[in-house]
Amino acid sequence: MKLSRLMSHILGAGLVVSSMASPAWAQDQKLRLITWADYVPADVVAQFKKETGIDVELTLSNNEEMISKLRATGGAGFDLAQPSQDRITGPQQEFGIYKPMDLSKLKTELFIPSMLEATKKNTTLAGKVYGLPHIWGTDGLVVNTKLTKMTDYPDLCRADVKGKTAVRLKRPTLLAFAFASGKDPFALYKDPKAYGALMDEVGKSMIACKGNIKFYWDNKDQLLNGMRAGEVVGAMMWDTGGWKLNAEKPEIQFIAPKSGALGWIDTFAIPAKGRNDAAAYAWINFNMRPEIAAKVAGSAGNFTASKGADQLADPKLKAQFAASFPEAALKNVKWYPAVPAGIEDIEGRVLDRIKAAN
Repeated sequence: MKLSRLMSHILGAGLVVSSMASPAWAQDQKLRLITWADYVPADVVAQFKKETGIDVELTLSNNEEMISKLRATGGAGFDLAQPSQDRITGPQQEFGIYKPMDLSKLKTELFIPSMLEATKKNTTLAGKVYGLPHIWGTDGLVVNTKLTKMTDYPDLCRADVKGKTAVRLKRPTLLAFAFASGKDPFALYKDPKAYGALMDEVGKSMIACKGNIKFYWDNKDQLLNGMRAGEVVGAMMWDTGGWKLNAEKPEIQFIAPKSGALGWIDTFAIPAKGRNDAAAYAWINFNMRPEIAAKVAGSAGNFTASKGADQLADPKLKAQFAASFPEAALKNVKWYPAVPAGIEDIEGRVLDRIKAAN
């Protein structure tokens, strides 16, 4: 999803506010943030520093790396993290890397109510909430409509597009093909045996499809350049990548697949041994202000859980979203639920088999 998220900015600070004028939470002048690329625009950092006196020390990462880094330190090293909502309760249950959110320190009125409640539900463990929604988006199909037509993921495996398609060798691809087969993999999360059997079926389909794959992409430039050059005519890709290509070449379109796009929500979560919780809450409240959220969403190319920020969104992005997601397609988005312990081990074994297959 989305892998403009894997490019980086090294961000500067802003103006210094004296300790006498600063609120109590500014006494520690640094917020150590681990997040995705494009979620922390330089002008947003500068404004935060101007208002609070707090510097932002940024580490760019992804779900797997966030979990790995926090697991290695027992939840130390960062004050705020931004894992996807499905990657919170499982790692928390296994490794205890987060601390519960103190909702009294948050301006919850800044959030879209439905998205806030859904994310709280999906990140609750033993009655405690561990995550709040920030940026959301989807994975679906990106198709060069001058060269081919596609409506669902199995179209990437058609004989007429052999050697001209691309997917990631990651769990979203397995889930996408499972939904396209008519099954609901999320409904089997609590039945590892049944889930393993479904993943084995998907693995066999992916091995049979291997001749169609130009490459298994692992960075955004590889995929975008392949689509631009026409070497790849269809791919499973995140929505912002598709919209970026569409702005350059109108014939390339992001399509919500018939079986449903996969929807993700990246959250705010506080590491268990973070040392500046006050700055973390200040950053969350600051980022959910509509005018700030609109800037961040514009940088990320996605949408935000901030109430009212959509009214400030770039008109072109809003138009692209409307074209990709008519009402029925939006209702059919498959939102990632929390990943139980052991599920990713099952998927990992299947992905290894696909990779090793001739």
